[in-house]
Amino acid sequence: MSKGAAAASPRGQAGQAGRTGGNKGDGKAAQASPPQAPELSELRPGQSIELLKELHILTRDGRLNQDSRRKLKQVYHLFNFIEPLLAELSSGEQGPTLADHGAGKSYLGFILYDLYFKALGRGQIYGVETRAELVDKSRLLAHKLGFERMSFLNVSVAESADANELPARIDVVTALHACDTATDDAIAFGLQKRARAMVLVPCCQAEMAACLRQGKALQLARTPLAELWRHPLHTRELGSQVTNVLRCLYLEANGYQVTVTELVGWEHSMKNELIIARYTGQKKRSAAERLRAILEEFGLQDALASRFGLDRQAPVDACAEGAAGG
Repeated sequence: MSKGAAAASPRGQAGQAGRTGGNKGDGKAAQASPPQAPELSELRPGQSIELLKELHILTRDGRLNQDSRRKLKQVYHLFNFIEPLLAELSSGEQGPTLADHGAGKSYLGFILYDLYFKALGRGQIYGVETRAELVDKSRLLAHKLGFERMSFLNVSVAESADANELPARIDVVTALHACDTATDDAIAFGLQKRARAMVLVPCCQAEMAACLRQGKALQLARTPLAELWRHPLHTRELGSQVTNVLRCLYLEANGYQVTVTELVGWEHSMKNELIIARYTGQKKRSAAERLRAILEEFGLQDALASRFGLDRQAPVDACAEGAAGG
């Protein structure tokens, strides 16, 4: 093999080191061997190729398309945040328990199991998903791969809190792109199950925008801040921002330390805000006070206060109707 050919191959040096005595025949044999697909270098050590093919992240010939690469990057990046949390909770004999809400095809759950729970030898992952066909497929795949400590529930996030299949205590709650109020349901689930950590990537917050639209004329007369949501596009974006701010304050008021960051670069996903909450037990009264003040400033105290644990009536129907109407 020429020096140029060796330099062109990413494994050229390894190939040279593996030859004995500079035998030309061995060199030709090395050239004839099919090169490893470059996509495999992006995978984590020891990762199941069969799993990634079953999830259609890898094609049958071991390649990644652009969409699969984007999905894999998101899940890997999220894994980097979740792994240290799991490590802190892995000292017990039972191992950590994790509930993945809005699991979909359970990309996150399967990869967490493959990269962490499988080697740990203990712990349990529960996938919560409303689409029965996806739950059935996940159950079949877990059985096929021998992932015995994975369970899947065909219920909504809200219903899962009272599901008999789930234990009274869950250590980690995840919700990746759980739409609209499903993220709030995941937070409520985590509070009920006394979760040690929650990892949330909210998506499609329509409820807040609907409530802002409902009283727009009154708010425009009351405060110049209403200009922030006078235009429909601003209403949607501001509603999303305010919703996540309220969620963070709610978590802090319930004893969690909250970090907000990006999941991946914006070129990979527009729904990109990652909220990580770790339980410390230090409930912040100031967070509850600010939460209430924000609701009052936006005229939302009657509509949304109960969602965030404040003493107000249940959300009014007008907001729900507005959210359904887009």
